[in-house]
Amino acid sequence: MVYFTIYDYWWFYLGFVAFVAFVLSLDLGVFHKKAHVVSVGEAAIWTTVWVSCALIFNILFYYYAVYVLSERASLMQLPGFDPELAAKHLAMEFTTGFLIEKALAIDNIFIFAVVFSYFGIPRLYQHRVLFWGIFGALIFRGIFIAIGAELMKIQAVVIFFGVLLFATGVRIILTREKEPDLSKNFFLRQMNRLFRIEHEIKGDHFFIKKDKKTYLTPLFVALIFIELSDILFAIDSVPAIFAITKEPLIVFTSNVFAILGLRSMYFFLSGVIDKFKYIKFGLAGVLMFVGLKMTFLNDLYKGHFPIWLSLLIIVLILTTSILASIFLDKKPTSSTKVLR
Repeated sequence: MVYFTIYDYWWFYLGFVAFVAFVLSLDLGVFHKKAHVVSVGEAAIWTTVWVSCALIFNILFYYYAVYVLSERASLMQLPGFDPELAAKHLAMEFTTGFLIEKALAIDNIFIFAVVFSYFGIPRLYQHRVLFWGIFGALIFRGIFIAIGAELMKIQAVVIFFGVLLFATGVRIILTREKEPDLSKNFFLRQMNRLFRIEHEIKGDHFFIKKDKKTYLTPLFVALIFIELSDILFAIDSVPAIFAITKEPLIVFTSNVFAILGLRSMYFFLSGVIDKFKYIKFGLAGVLMFVGLKMTFLNDLYKGHFPIWLSLLIIVLILTTSILASIFLDKKPTSSTKVLR
């Protein structure tokens, strides 16, 4: 059952979007008004801030859900319905969804490293590119979630995406890691044909004027690649969280909080992510588990696999992959390798 539909609680969604717009304006207009290299310490602080914001929101959402569900139970006279138990279930769904989105976001970090390396984007300007990349990702995720909320009501669509997620997990395990050759990328070749591109970094500008003509800078081209990669990753991540919850509010808010913390997580992990060689198997395991939930595990449990068990399995899979990377792999790998 869906409690917080977009149609009935549009004001809640709108208020949340306003909050996101406010924190983003503070981010770019106050805390990062001047371009500077984001240190690991600063990134760690901001990573903690964004995770704390997600936890605080979840606590507040729990109490709000108790209030709303208590009012609804009173009006509809639902015998045996426990508002507090239902609210706890929703809060646990948020936690699980947030964890899945955070884990799958590691894919983006690898892509960021590859794109910045290929276009030679200095660390001084990487935050600016990621800021607008995240801003665009929030818009596209909102669109995908609104569409997904309707599509996921169709069982055949749920099965299709379940199979797709499972197959993606298998492909990640079987595919050998390699550095992508962006010079052969179709979109890059088309952009070179359609637009004038300045191949030298010109400060933090996305566009420059030269000979009275407008040129795209490497920063803008890198931004386009980051947007396109997030759209591709959303094909996995959005259906994955719909396997955990049917509440569009939880899907949207957990996605947003995971994306908001993506920039700081990149600067925090970019120097050490290459040390976690087996993390790709953990991500593959999460995708395969979620795919199994969507295809038949939910049906085995009368439509909903226990959320506490889902959270436990996901934590165990990711923890195992991290520990394996720390204790089994002693050889350094290239920081620009990608998972897919």
